[in-house]
Amino acid sequence: MSQVKSRVKHTQKRWHDRRVAKRWRYRLAPDPRSRPPKGLPGLWMRLRRMLWSWWPWAVMFLAAMVLDRWYWATGLGLMAVFCYMIAPKESPPRYGLDHAFSVADKEFLPTMGGATGSWFVGGSRIEILNNGDEFYPAMLDAIEQAEVSINIEAYIYWDGHIGKRFADALADRARAGVTVKILLDAVGSTSIGEGILQALESGGCQVAWYNPIHWYTLGRYNHRTHRKSLVIDGDLAFTGGAGIADQWEGQAQDAAHWRDIQIRVEGPAVTPLQTGFADNWLLTTGELISGPQYYPPIDRTGPLVAQTIASSPEVGASTVRVMYYLSIVCARKSIFIANPYFVPDEAAVEALLDAKKRGVDVRVMVSGIHNDNWFARYNSVRLYGSLLEAGIEILEFNRTMLHQKTMVVDAHWATVGTTNFDNRSFAHNEENNVCVYDAAWAQRLHDIFLADVAGCERVTLDAWRNRGVFQKGAEIFASLVQDQI
Repeated sequence: MSQVKSRVKHTQKRWHDRRVAKRWRYRLAPDPRSRPPKGLPGLWMRLRRMLWSWWPWAVMFLAAMVLDRWYWATGLGLMAVFCYMIAPKESPPRYGLDHAFSVADKEFLPTMGGATGSWFVGGSRIEILNNGDEFYPAMLDAIEQAEVSINIEAYIYWDGHIGKRFADALADRARAGVTVKILLDAVGSTSIGEGILQALESGGCQVAWYNPIHWYTLGRYNHRTHRKSLVIDGDLAFTGGAGIADQWEGQAQDAAHWRDIQIRVEGPAVTPLQTGFADNWLLTTGELISGPQYYPPIDRTGPLVAQTIASSPEVGASTVRVMYYLSIVCARKSIFIANPYFVPDEAAVEALLDAKKRGVDVRVMVSGIHNDNWFARYNSVRLYGSLLEAGIEILEFNRTMLHQKTMVVDAHWATVGTTNFDNRSFAHNEENNVCVYDAAWAQRLHDIFLADVAGCERVTLDAWRNRGVFQKGAEIFASLVQDQI
């Protein structure tokens, strides 16, 4: 009995005694923060982030309650809740963005794999498909050849000619006994149309909605799936920038037909795309998908070493942001970025400026006058200044809406995927990218970038400095929501 009492007293003492001094509980030794950080926020950035922080609104809510200003209290309280819900769960790295090795060095692949949690694996075949006239027929043909399963995760599936073609093809395979599961974003695919949904349902396809908007899901409403993946029989997949909608048809010949790139993937690089779908399908429906119809043995017969990254804000860190930043700091010769919504944060801007200082040829291609996102367009233009002053080349694609999300580094490593170079993709969206470590393959994407330059207008520093007062005012207004686009 005395031994029991002694143990109880010892346990109580452990809870009451602070055995570790405060100075050790709140510091790192040695502290990496003793080094200069990348991308310290400026005054405007700090003020903007305070505006969208929940706590100032909560303080004003409490003050209004004390003063019996109930209408004000209601509005301020709702604003506090809204700001809390839209706050990013992830923040960019500011330390460790200096590396002594390049993309071509043997250290790069282990570091990229370890930092993202997705490893480079040999044996894949990956084909680049330019514009809808190349990738839609390939995708529809793959659907028609499906034997056991078809899984689609899509941010955009809209009503129209191409949407109906996909619906008919999917319904036909479902009637033939193929299991067809379609996961659509509840915001991005609201324009799918009743006719397409009826066609899918009549054929026996299973359609689920990712993160639908209900009062009990408001805490997650800002979290969307931006992925575009089609997985056939677990061993063939397509991904890239394109959704399922009419504007992606054609060859980007005019403003009504968008410029985009998809890739056709075979081999080990397919499995993580299937896993990403399976995770979100389980989250949405409660159904665990398993078995050889989804995860067959994969033949490693292709020539490419590839890495597939499925990024999610649910884990609290953006693996695609890490992928982008790490490849930039390891560049030694060239960085070619093609992205419609280029809104880099301070750390990314500084990483690009550092790359230019060490002699890297940095070129950024963005969607120009046909950009479909006003806020992204004006935020992007606002940030051109420091990049142009450093000699970084900015190219606005003005023939039509440029929508591909690609990057090529040193013509040796390249990535194609769904991720925009902005905070929404990094901090709020489900995304996926496929990275390839192969000089010949990367050179192909490098050459495609150079061919697209013909449709671009190069932005000059003088033109940027001389933009009008209205333009600058619009940019300041757009910057208020920079963290949400």
